Amino acid sequence: MNKIIRIFTKESAVIPVIAIIFGLLVGAIVMLVGGYNPLLAYKSLLIKVFGSSYDIGETLREITPLILAGLAVAFTFRTGLFNIGGAGQMVIGSLGSLIVGIKFQLPWFIHAPLAILVGALLAGLYGAIAGFLKAKRGINEVITTIMLNWIALFFVNYVIRVFLADPKNRQRSYYIEDTSAISSDFLSGVFDHARVNWGFVLAILAAIVFYIILQKTKIGYELRSVGFNPHASEYAGMNIGRNIILAMFIGGLFAGLAGVTQTLGVYKYTSISAALPSYGFNGIAVALLGGNTALGVVLGATLFGMLSYGAAGMKMGAGVPPEVVNVVIASVIFFVAAHGTIRWIIAPLYAKRKEKEVQR
Repeated sequence: MNKIIRIFTKESAVIPVIAIIFGLLVGAIVMLVGGYNPLLAYKSLLIKVFGSSYDIGETLREITPLILAGLAVAFTFRTGLFNIGGAGQMVIGSLGSLIVGIKFQLPWFIHAPLAILVGALLAGLYGAIAGFLKAKRGINEVITTIMLNWIALFFVNYVIRVFLADPKNRQRSYYIEDTSAISSDFLSGVFDHARVNWGFVLAILAAIVFYIILQKTKIGYELRSVGFNPHASEYAGMNIGRNIILAMFIGGLFAGLAGVTQTLGVYKYTSISAALPSYGFNGIAVALLGGNTALGVVLGATLFGMLSYGAAGMKMGAGVPPEVVNVVIASVIFFVAAHGTIRWIIAPLYAKRKEKEVQR
């Protein structure tokens, strides 16, 4: 218990909390300027999120891809890389699971795991492309992942339009077989027919795997070492290129699972889209807010999921445009990124506390 208390009282935990408070305050100021009641708006948001078991289930459904997208970014951050390709990896993962879900007819205990595995592996391999270009050609992963995002989007649109389009609706694919779905009558029943599914459990398990790989394995030690100091790691005999590719591969796995849970658990099909999924980019904010830790990502995704789903409540209960939630999210990201400002603000408080401890 003391260890848990120390974790939540460290400065690394204080800064995100203060960033959230500042973000909410900025949102309140924007609402006041626009003539809205911020207290009523935030109350309406909470009522929307916790007002019924259905709303709680839908909030969990919204949180699920944010956890996985956040893990994809956080993992590569911890290894010294910046994976902006989560959105593209998501759609590739979605395509992999879609193909298995449509084209195969298998028992559910084989079909669903196979669809999950294929989707995750395809996304991991897609992420490894950027890792390979970084390791072998020195090309910055930020540039390659941005380009790969759009390649993935248009490639998936092409595959759906030409090979998988439903004749009744050419803007989306066929529905997947029921045996490949990860929807749950049990979970849906608990949450009053909400679309929460086994993907949420998968996201929590992924967070645990994230922690185990980085903190409890030799591979994780090498990955963190390469991210911290690649020159010292190379001197110690570590293969820098292999670790870069592996880090991007694992990051792609997590992002691919985000797409898999949406396809197999929520929609049961994939649409032809003109834009990349926002979860892939929101995962960057989740990772920053969570300090690139497994627990932090889960908590950050919970906050962002509540804000995203609760935006409709602000609209209905207080007339506040949903875009105000984006202002709050952007403000939180700003204050997390500008952590030097927050440290400057809280420095006098820490100084006073130390002074009192010295006097004692």
